[in-house]
Order: sequence, then C-alpha cells, then structure tokens
Amino acid sequence: MRQPALRPSRHLPKVYLYRHPVDFRKSHRGLTAIVQMELGHDPFSGTLYVFRNRASNKIKIVFWEDNGFVMYYKSLAEEKFRLHIPGLVDH
Repeated sequence: MRQPALRPSRHLPKVYLYRHPVDFRKSHRGLTAIVQMELGHDPFSGTLYVFRNRASNKIKIVFWEDNGFVMYYKSLAEEKFRLHIPGLVDH
C-alpha cells in the first residue's frame, strides 16, 4: 500500500477536466456520480477529475486513493483558473 499523501502523485495515469461548471455544494458523492453517469468512467480507477464553478475561481479535484476518495478544494481570491492546461484530457 502506498504512503498517504497530501497531494496527488505526479505520476497519475490520467487527469480529466470536466468542461461544464458544477454546483459547488456537491460533495465527493455528487462529483463521482458525474464521473460515472455523465462521463461513463469508473470513479474508483485512481484517475483524477477536476471540476470548476461557473466563475472559474474555484476548483474541486476528486480521485480514489487506496481505500477512500480524496477531494481537494481551491478558491482563488482575485484570479481565475485557466481552463486549457497542457497535458490534461478535456472531457
């Protein structure tokens, strides 16, 4: 079993950016439901999924690690996230 980390490994097999804004009241359950039902992916695969709010100043990141979901949340005070990041698979 891997050592738990405060941030995801740099060697993740895939990273997906969900292109539509999501309601940020959703927990990991709501976000992984999007992964499964809208994208048709297995949320337990270890793949990292990135979601943004409408204003693009907040992101939530969800992935499965060993025995549970990890969710990161980042809120920018004055800037916005760039949506087209090289190396990400846009879905």
